[in-house]
Amino acid sequence: MAYAIVRAGGKQFRVKPGEVIKIPSVAAEVGDSVELEALLAGDGDTIEVGSPALEGRSVTATVVEHGRDQKVIVFKKKRRKQYKKTRGHRQNFTAVKIESIG
Repeated sequence: MAYAIVRAGGKQFRVKPGEVIKIPSVAAEVGDSVELEALLAGDGDTIEVGSPALEGRSVTATVVEHGRDQKVIVFKKKRRKQYKKTRGHRQNFTAVKIESIG
């Protein structure tokens, strides 16, 4: 099965064709096609590694939806000092379906 390591939004993801992944928010409409930068591509026994990216290889994906991820709670406390602080954060994401690696 073919797979690739792609970079999107400063993070790296391992993807296969037909897979749906959540990447940091991308400025594209639902249904649009986006190109992701391929850092590594593998197909069975052969593996191609770029430095840092593969020349002439990219991963094509289609935007499925935009949304916000689950809330992450940030809680700070210093014992015996009566100091407590709670913050929440929700990260925006774009769900994309991997169409082809090539």
